[in-house]
Amino acid sequence: MTLDPLDLLKRLIACPSVTPEEAGALDVLEQALAAIGFTVTRLRFEGDGSYPVDNLFAIRGTAGRRLLFAGHTDVVPPGDLAGWTSDPFMPREADGKLYGRGAADMKSGVAAFVAAAAAIPEDAGTVMLAITNDEEADAINGTDKLMAWAESQQQHFDFAIVGEPSSAAQLGDSIKIGRRGSLSGTITVAGTQGHVAYPERANNPMPALARVVTALDTQIDTGTKHFPASNLEVTSIDVGNPTGNVIPAAGTIKFNIRYNDLWTPETLADWVRGRIATVDAKGAVFSFSVAGVPSKSFLSPLSDDVATLSAAIKEVTGRKPEFSTGGGTSDARFIAQYGPVVECGLVGPSMHKADEHILVSDLVGLTEIYRAFMVRFFGGAA
Repeated sequence: MTLDPLDLLKRLIACPSVTPEEAGALDVLEQALAAIGFTVTRLRFEGDGSYPVDNLFAIRGTAGRRLLFAGHTDVVPPGDLAGWTSDPFMPREADGKLYGRGAADMKSGVAAFVAAAAAIPEDAGTVMLAITNDEEADAINGTDKLMAWAESQQQHFDFAIVGEPSSAAQLGDSIKIGRRGSLSGTITVAGTQGHVAYPERANNPMPALARVVTALDTQIDTGTKHFPASNLEVTSIDVGNPTGNVIPAAGTIKFNIRYNDLWTPETLADWVRGRIATVDAKGAVFSFSVAGVPSKSFLSPLSDDVATLSAAIKEVTGRKPEFSTGGGTSDARFIAQYGPVVECGLVGPSMHKADEHILVSDLVGLTEIYRAFMVRFFGGAA
């Protein structure tokens, strides 16, 4: 059976599925998957301080090697509509491009994989899809819980692909074999409030804040074979003081660290505490806390399956992809807890922007990459 990825992508874009509203996107996907032999299960998770989220798990086949595709149907808000040439949820073709929110990130990956799976015989092996509608925001009731549910159902996999836009400038020029971790933190420096005319009666926390920032501004490491050096960025220094003649009582520093596979959230938090301990408090009191839930770094092994995917990409595009671990976090971090996973998708520079778009030819090419990979992965299925 054949399935047109462009038609499916247009129908997905037409669903205004801004996180966490599914807005019919999973209905469109369920219909397409059922038509090509998949058994579809819809799951709604909620709680843990976040909103309810609709998710989808689909499976076809019961034997052979097991391939998992993961992705998301939710999109970021379109922002100011004045910045768009046309309605962001009305797919528009022009000059070989398809415009619409989610075109690049990442309804295109979902559409391409489903179309590729339609071209693979049902008895070739086992194909699974884990699709969430909560990747762009909290990510609490999405892929994390969906993968835990799949594990409880004994739905294991040999290899997984996440369809995030992994290409840098041209289709297939890069795939992500890992991701850096992310840790955010807040440091509070408490002094003593007072009048600026009587500094001896106060303890201004500002100099101590500055010393802490300086202590954090140092090289964490030099990187590893597949990861760049870990990097800390101070994102806010705030004393909440609108008055010009009052010494503030306290101030806060907020920061984020993107870190490589040399660290865990625990060891990195200890590193931060160690840097703070080098600072002369001069009577101020320091406190540090991790903000939110850190994302762990991961690196998938450079297995035969990664080599097979690289060969499929080269066959379609004529170039061998580079292996990357750059960029932000993705839901691949949850999947990596259960098995090897890579990210392979379209070119992403327009994602999250007004007039988000892709090349239609890239969508066709990605579909062929997925199909060619599955043929090899399942041992010659055609």
